[in-house]
Amino acid sequence: MFGRRKKKEAEDDRPGFFEDAETEAAAGGGDADYEEADYEDDYDAVTEVDGGPYDADDLESGADLTVGEVGTRLDLGSVLVPMPQGAQLQVEMAPDGSPQAVHLVTQHGRITVAAYAAPKSPGQWREVAGDLAESLRNDNATVSVESGPWGREVFAVTPNADLRFIGVDGYRWMVRCVVAGPSGGNTADSELVATARAILRDTVVKRGNEPNPVRTPLPVVLPEALAQQLAAAHQQQLAQQQGAVPQQPAPQQPAPAGPQGEQQAPPAEAPAQPQQRRGESGSAMQQLGR
Repeated sequence: MFGRRKKKEAEDDRPGFFEDAETEAAAGGGDADYEEADYEDDYDAVTEVDGGPYDADDLESGADLTVGEVGTRLDLGSVLVPMPQGAQLQVEMAPDGSPQAVHLVTQHGRITVAAYAAPKSPGQWREVAGDLAESLRNDNATVSVESGPWGREVFAVTPNADLRFIGVDGYRWMVRCVVAGPSGGNTADSELVATARAILRDTVVKRGNEPNPVRTPLPVVLPEALAQQLAAAHQQQLAQQQGAVPQQPAPQQPAPAGPQGEQQAPPAEAPAQPQQRRGESGSAMQQLGR
């Protein structure tokens, strides 16, 4: 399995509650609502992938993880994600000003890579994919399951965008990549999907040893310079909402607007407009940044 860390620790060194989660995953509890066609083993066949995602513990000790195979990786704490040439950042913020997700906006569409806690054994992505497919169908999206380099990918056609969800199981982590593009621009052979898969192949996961319950998002930590800019922008926004200070002119020309009018910013240059996180009870299409 790609990105698996070497099993250097004994099984009994792990927190006990992970064992219950693994038992549930082995039972396949998350696939009950999949359509019959989605069960076919071909969807879970993993082809030979030259690259990652990598587990940071598997890489050479002392290596600079920000130096990727084809460029610089953006260090987001739990994941280090390569930045495609010409891409911009959108940072999704919680009401308290903490970062929830970082989106890479390319000329072809938006790509979001996030890491989640998982059991030691693989299988979480299959369950998550089943839940996503069900939720998207309940939102009246046209959903299909396709086979990609890491196995099954969930593809959905919605009124606003074509969506593709790519997942990879690692050792105690799972990576999910959400690819959002215009109608017809998110097919398996599209430039957008090729870019997303190239990003995944060079992504590094820093799982850490914290005993997080399965499916819990691993924390997003912004680079210091970008975090300072966003914190200042967030405080200014709060002050403006409270009527404490007048609107201040931006120090630079605003970056081009992204999907749904979200403001973008090149990494560590111009502040991104904080986007409020959607509620936990929202649909799959409402929670793509999570």
